[in-house]
Amino acid sequence: MGSLFRSEEMTLCQLFLQSEAAYACVSELGELGLVQFRDLNPDVNAFQRKFVNEVRRCDEMERKLRYLEKEIKKDGIPMLDTGESPEAPQPREMIDLEATFEKLENELREVNQNAEALKRNFLELTELKHILRKTQVFFDEMADSHREEEQVNLLGEEGIRAGGAGAQGQNLKLGFVAGVILRERLPAFERMLWRACRGNVFLRQAMIESPLEDPSNGDKVYKSVFIIFFQGDQLKTRVKKICEGFRATLYPCPEAPTDRREMAMGVMTRIEDLNTVLGQTQDHRHRVLVAAAKNLKNWFVKVRKIKAIYHTLNLFNLDVTQKCLIAECWVPLLDMETIQIALRRGTERSGSSVPPILNRMETFEDPPTYNRTNKFTNAFQALINAYGVASYREMNPAPYTIITFPFLFAVMFGDLGHGAIMALFGLWMVLKEKPLAAKKTDNEIWNIFFGGRYIIFLMGVFSMYTGFVYNDIFSKSLNVFGSSWSINYNTSTVMTNKALQLNPGSNDYSGTPYPIGVDPVWQVSDNKIIFLNAYKMKISIIFGVIHMLFGVFVGLFNHRYFKNKMAIYCEFIPQVIFLVFLFFYMTLLMFIKWTKYSADNENKNLSAGCAPSILITFINMVLFKPPQKGLCNPYMFGGQAGLQKFLVVIALLCVPWMLLAKPLMIMRSRKQAAHQPIAPYSNENGDADGGLNQHNNVQADGTQQAGGAAAGGGGGGHGHENEEMSEIFIHQGIHTIEYVLGSVSHTASYLRLWALSLAHAQLAEVLWNMVLKNGLQQGGWIGGIALWIIFAVWAVLTVGILVLMEGLSAFLHTLRLHWVEFQSKFYAGLGYAFQPFSFEMILESSSNSSED
Repeated sequence: MGSLFRSEEMTLCQLFLQSEAAYACVSELGELGLVQFRDLNPDVNAFQRKFVNEVRRCDEMERKLRYLEKEIKKDGIPMLDTGESPEAPQPREMIDLEATFEKLENELREVNQNAEALKRNFLELTELKHILRKTQVFFDEMADSHREEEQVNLLGEEGIRAGGAGAQGQNLKLGFVAGVILRERLPAFERMLWRACRGNVFLRQAMIESPLEDPSNGDKVYKSVFIIFFQGDQLKTRVKKICEGFRATLYPCPEAPTDRREMAMGVMTRIEDLNTVLGQTQDHRHRVLVAAAKNLKNWFVKVRKIKAIYHTLNLFNLDVTQKCLIAECWVPLLDMETIQIALRRGTERSGSSVPPILNRMETFEDPPTYNRTNKFTNAFQALINAYGVASYREMNPAPYTIITFPFLFAVMFGDLGHGAIMALFGLWMVLKEKPLAAKKTDNEIWNIFFGGRYIIFLMGVFSMYTGFVYNDIFSKSLNVFGSSWSINYNTSTVMTNKALQLNPGSNDYSGTPYPIGVDPVWQVSDNKIIFLNAYKMKISIIFGVIHMLFGVFVGLFNHRYFKNKMAIYCEFIPQVIFLVFLFFYMTLLMFIKWTKYSADNENKNLSAGCAPSILITFINMVLFKPPQKGLCNPYMFGGQAGLQKFLVVIALLCVPWMLLAKPLMIMRSRKQAAHQPIAPYSNENGDADGGLNQHNNVQADGTQQAGGAAAGGGGGGHGHENEEMSEIFIHQGIHTIEYVLGSVSHTASYLRLWALSLAHAQLAEVLWNMVLKNGLQQGGWIGGIALWIIFAVWAVLTVGILVLMEGLSAFLHTLRLHWVEFQSKFYAGLGYAFQPFSFEMILESSSNSSED
């Protein structure tokens, strides 16, 4: 948990591996996932690296596996996923894997080609069967219309009577072609025939009711049978060209009925034989795919691990002897021993006798930021990293966000009923975590919800707490402990007089407040909004000032860790004074007002009516304006006027303190450094740059960097040794203006806690009064049915608007309060994330990309 508050100490190491052991060692480091390798060949083309051929072989194996996966999914065969991750195979096993994949691919392609050829043959025979059936009807109709010419055969040996202009009563010899065409092309086909042949053809068509399977892609298509009668070879050529243009398939159709019957019988026999062969082919294909499906997931894992290892080995350098690989990597300091053990284990697996060497290196480069997280803290860390990755060894806001984020959300979302719905949804996802995680889906909204399941659960639990404090459950109240107010009027007076009020100074109030939260009597009062507005607005300011002060004090831990004394004296102290003397003093006035003034106080100056306005008091304080004196004392305590003037003057003096102190101190330190004598050259301790190092160790702003092996690269130091003085003055001026104006605007920004809480409560009340209340007012069996329907509408609107939409709104406002108001006080977020070489991360990203 230590690295959750501040990132892990990282060190840059140089790794020497024997060529024979490099593969096994990198494989062990990939399983460990604690090493981030640097590219030592940035200028070398990807195609000129040492292991580019191995990477290509892995790409080819992946292609074959994707082909197998596509065929398996096409047949709907379930793929076995044990959830286990097999170890990366040894290099010599690559040949066996390649041979297995090659054999499977060739066998499957051959089966598919044979099946496609059989299906194409089956399609042709099926279409021919339909042609023989449908055209028989056409010829029968023709025979019926020429019953007096029974001796005339189908081709018109003695002439077929054809109707037409100038040809009536003549016996003409007609030719015909028959075929099959896609149904959607038939109208255009008919128009083209009519126009191209000028109406000298006769087209008959009939639909094939059942769809036919396209052998090339397996799609179901609808087709129609047609027969075209024409006269002469010229029209025959033209008709065939049109058929070819519309991709119609022509089939030979015998002239005589007996020949057609014989052909039909032969076609049916061949179709039955083809069905048998097709079934056997499909069974063989299915057996091949079922056998492949059992191992496909493991094969993918193995190939991707091999590819990742060789891709990582391409980042290494070869020494002059070509027998040793040299790598540079960032590793967490606490895991050095674990990494050494993994390297020794890899060396033993490879059978090498030369142990690997892992040396720490000194560097001034900023190390990556690594915060160890678990499944609970990971979601909160993701919220922080979405704003910016923490600088190296900078204070991490995530552990504080675990509490402050759901709490500030709950202040805006406070409702016992809505919070319970959200908490139950989050709890369900937490309890069903493993089965839900196993059902991998590409639904982005669901993945966001599931990834933030612990955040949702905590937000719901905190909302239940604040809802209990507000005494608000679906816009109604709970009378758990009994109200502290009593009505001393009779029923008729209460029902007829709308102007009655409960006087807290009389016997209407027992004097003992409600044990926890808001008294339920406020739910039925007309001035409920006025009371809750004042209450929620004040607690919003209180929470905001405390939250900002906490952020400033977290910055103190950064200054102390990086030994930045100048930042403590020139930034932290004036910032705290400015915030405490103005805004924290305002929150103290709120507590004084709550405790000192009451309705039953006998002293008139301390009665509720004489309580001064906090806002007016604060404005008069800043403007040095004396309050208007009336019947009541405008001051809450003695000496308040002098104290307020003192606080404002000191707070205003903090502005030039923040603006000028740091640049002036930097100027003085630079002048002192310029007059220091140059240290003599010394090489006694192996320091060839003694004087230079002595100068560099004292930074221009008086700070010293710390942090593991990166002795000068800490992200929290913010040194200015290379900046011009004009830039430093400008930077400090911007920083000062941002803090002073931000203190005012950020304090006002926390009023969103009050505004959204008020809006949420009012929306819930409107939904109750306008929807559910109408269903409760009706009686009888009609009222029961109406209540059932109205409750369903109310429940849908409650979940859709008040839980989802209002919850999302409150979530975004809470995120803004943390990113801007809280983190701006101490968080730079200028680092870059630690991205170790990890098989787990590589496989997870690969599976996500393949699903997309």
